[in-house]
Parts: sequence; structure tokens; C-alpha cells
Amino acid sequence: MSEAAGGAARPAAIGLDPVPSALDLAGVGVVRDGVDLLADVTWRVGRDERWAVLGPNGSGKTTLLRVAGASLWPTRGSVTVLGARIGTVDLRRLRRRIAVVSASVTRALRPALGALDVVLTGRTAALETWWDTYDDDDRAEARRLLADAGLVVEAVEDRPFGLLSEGERQQVLLARALMGQPELLLMDEPAAGLDLAARERLVARLAALAADPSTPPLVLVTHHLEEVPPGTTHTALLRRGRVVAAGPVEEVLVAGAVSEAFGLPVEVGRHGGRYTARARI
Repeated sequence: MSEAAGGAARPAAIGLDPVPSALDLAGVGVVRDGVDLLADVTWRVGRDERWAVLGPNGSGKTTLLRVAGASLWPTRGSVTVLGARIGTVDLRRLRRRIAVVSASVTRALRPALGALDVVLTGRTAALETWWDTYDDDDRAEARRLLADAGLVVEAVEDRPFGLLSEGERQQVLLARALMGQPELLLMDEPAAGLDLAARERLVARLAALAADPSTPPLVLVTHHLEEVPPGTTHTALLRRGRVVAAGPVEEVLVAGAVSEAFGLPVEVGRHGGRYTARARI
């Protein structure tokens, strides 16, 4: 891949250092009905890194996240997640070490389930509380996570999940993901559909998590540079299933690489650790 105009962008093979990785994909491709959803993706996520993956609709972001979460087998290439190579391990056990925040999780949860119970199910990645037994310590931890999300616990803990606002649901889902003390946290467009205030509250929460050294390696998928939280260390840009650029965030989120990924000349700005992009006029 040639260097993108407007700033240096690293090639697709990234993070080639001796630090143990949380994710290691080599030559990964996913083909469906003769179409390459992913093509020759080589990607490594270190255990102390926070990633944002960006690209237009249909670029392969969600497919990449499903491969990283051990829920989709690649057509070719090798995938190692948390030291376990896909194809040689029990995926049911591996998935319990990974937390996912996505629309598919929202759809799977029963709308009548209370917010506190939703968080509790994250301890074992269950969908109902009757699958497991929870003690007072578990409930205290679930309430702490709701409070850390900025929610008034007494006001939301018994409220049905389906009656929460979009912003509240995303915060509850993130608390649920953290409840299981995952070794890898994957988020697929958590700010989609949020209004400005809810988006900013979520970005602030993600920034706090990114700054916390106890937070596991984190991968956020989004369409928008404005949703990349401060503290993000690395970024990957996708287009048509291929990696356009990947590496340290300040080297990748530049006008040339972002323009190449989205197929539109854009200007990229940065202020206070936050990024913006607009069409170049």
C-alpha cells in the first residue's frame, strides 16, 4: 500500500513487536457468495492498546469484529485470540473471555429484564438471570458499574431494559460487558442512534475506560471520527474489506488516509484529543 497523501499511514501489517497480543490475525479473508467481505487482513492488537476501527458502510468492520470475537470463522488465514488459535480450542470457553457490545446483544436480551439484571447476566455472558446464581457482592458490583456509567442506580435498576432510552441502554450494555471482567472488550457502533448529549456521555465513559490501566484491550468500531474517544492509541481504516491504513492514531487519522478509506476528500481536525472530519470544499 502506498503512503496516503496528507500524512504518513502505516501498512496493514502492524504491531510487529514481541509484546504478547490480544488479537493476532494473519492473512485473514472472509468470502460469502463469492464476495470478499475481508481480504488479506493482517492485524495485531497488543494487550495494552485501545483501537478504533473506522470505514464506510460495507467496508467489513462488523465482519472483522465478529472474527475477532471468535463468532465467525474466516475462509482463509489464521486468527489467534488471547493466545488461543481458532480451530484448536473450545470456542465456547474462549468467548466467555471476550465481552461484546453490539446491536445483536441488544436484540438477544429480553426487553422486560430489569437494568440491574441485564448487568448481572454479564458475569457469565448469560441472557437470563435464572441461568445462574448471584450473591450480594455480585449485585454490589453491578450497581457500582451502573453508577460508574453516570446512571442514577435507584432510578434505573428495576426499569425494564426495553423502556430505557437509547443512551441508557448503551451504558447498561457496557456495564454488562465489564461485569464479566473480560480479557478483551469489543464494541460495534455503540453510539449509533444516540443524540448529542447521550453520545458525549458515552464517549466520556469510553475515554475514562481507555485511561484506566485495568481496562482490557479495547476495540471500538464506528463510522465517525467524532466518536473516537480520547485515550485511543491505535486506529485501523477499512475500505471494501481491506486495511487502508493502521497504526498509532495520530499517524492514521490524517486527511489522506481518511479520504482514501471513505472515498471522499476530507479535512481532519483535532482538538482536545477529539477528532472531526468534514468534506473538503
